[in-house]
Amino acid sequence: MFSRTLTEACPLASDSKIYVDISSKDQGNELLEVTPAPLSVHEAVVLGDRRTYAVYDLLSPALFNTSRSLNVQLKWKRPQDSADLSTPVLHAQRYVSGYGLQTGEISTLIYNTHPHRAFPVILLETVPWYLRLYIHTLTIITKGKENKPSYIHYQPAQDRRRPHLLEMLIQLPANSATKITIQFERALLKWTEYTPDPNHGFYVSPSVLSVLVPSTIAAKAVAVEESPLFTSLFPSSDGSSYFVRLYTEPLLVNLPTPDFSMPYNVICLTCTVVAVCYGSFYNLLTRTFHVEEPSRGGLAKKLANIIRKMRGVPPL
Repeated sequence: MFSRTLTEACPLASDSKIYVDISSKDQGNELLEVTPAPLSVHEAVVLGDRRTYAVYDLLSPALFNTSRSLNVQLKWKRPQDSADLSTPVLHAQRYVSGYGLQTGEISTLIYNTHPHRAFPVILLETVPWYLRLYIHTLTIITKGKENKPSYIHYQPAQDRRRPHLLEMLIQLPANSATKITIQFERALLKWTEYTPDPNHGFYVSPSVLSVLVPSTIAAKAVAVEESPLFTSLFPSSDGSSYFVRLYTEPLLVNLPTPDFSMPYNVICLTCTVVAVCYGSFYNLLTRTFHVEEPSRGGLAKKLANIIRKMRGVPPL
């Protein structure tokens, strides 16, 4: 993987295999070509979808007979089309709406694209304390109708100690989009609590969705081989559902930000005034004054008096 080659298997491993996903949307039209050709192919139901994997057994003697190293190369036979990408059964998005720096609204959209199955989802929201939530504005709309949660738990925040904690159990109908909105008010922080770049905004942690998603496949085929690897990674008793924990994108919220140039100007002005006043008072308090008596004159004065005497002018 990523320009690395394998020369041997781990000496301590009793089972060492590499799985490469080569499944495509159309089973009869392969999009991916792997080199070297795999010795075996494995089929499994992963996250409600039937997947095909090329298996490279590193403990097989035939794998390193042809070459001394294993370097799996992937090549797409044709460009990947957006139509080939299947939409997941459960996906969500989150955004902030509103204008100004006083109030706003957090909206979360949860999509259930399953054609005929409804399932519950646990939504966990963690909002910082400086966004003051209005719980009475919480609304859940599904297909234009109000969707009341089966369970709701809310722990209010404490300023500078803990965030808001909101947990709900919501039923998602089949082939639907559920919108969850809640309004909030922005708090004014102390100037020492702002980040070095406050105008960039403050990040809000994403929402967490926990759900047992029903499989789009009716039942697991008997011919599908069981594998300890996929059983541990994707546990499912009968293949009818699988557990998913989904995280939405984090939010970037702007808070009321003061003009940080004003404290700088005040500090500079205060330091200047204090330096001038303190310097003047310190100079007056520590200076000593001495009275100097006029001297009787030196050599220059004597020469001047001689010249003035020769000219008939009174001496200095």
